[in-house]
Amino acid sequence: MAHAEATNHDATGFRARLDNFFASFARGFNAYVESRSRIHQIHALNNLSDEELAKRGIKREGIPSYVFRDLFYI
Repeated sequence: MAHAEATNHDATGFRARLDNFFASFARGFNAYVESRSRIHQIHALNNLSDEELAKRGIKREGIPSYVFRDLFYI
């Protein structure tokens, strides 16, 4: 009986480490995918004229701040 408990405890520790590994991997992958989609938005805004940006209330130098505004408190 004690052997089964020890084995169960070891499996739980291994499972927890494995879960943490995959959770960390998923967070990193999610950040990568999100940043890739934002880079496309930066390029799209950069291709607009200054007048088109002004209509949206954005200055050219403020494009990165605009795109990532939900991540930073300025």
